[in-house]
Amino acid sequence: MTGADQHFTMQADGAPTAPGRYVDVDSIESVEFLPGLAFRPVLGERTMINFVSFEPHTEAPMHVHGEEQIVLVIAGEFDFEIDGDVRTMHAGDVAVIPSWVPHGARTRGTTCREIDVFNPPRRSLVDHAQRQAASRHPQSP
Repeated sequence: MTGADQHFTMQADGAPTAPGRYVDVDSIESVEFLPGLAFRPVLGERTMINFVSFEPHTEAPMHVHGEEQIVLVIAGEFDFEIDGDVRTMHAGDVAVIPSWVPHGARTRGTTCREIDVFNPPRRSLVDHAQRQAASRHPQSP
């Protein structure tokens, strides 16, 4: 039986593991590993969301990583490749990349804004995300 009562339950089967928080993505200092490709990662306890901006004629080269990734285009378009399958993705399009599957993207004459979801968090972005979170929420002495 699946229903709204089960989905929106207030019956806790455990204790909160951390306080919730709001994040102002625009205030996150971006990381640019390549010119024209900016990342703004937000780190949860077991998941990361990364806000990505591509300038025109920018390429994220083919690569692999151990983290599972889901890509959601929110504005503009880019050509996305998953293991040899290339498609032009537009706002609302989603791609799912399992661990170790080769993938990459490139814009042509347009920009693209997209969101990446990583589980577990993408190792190469964790330190940056932790520094950003700490600078907004310093620990008490």
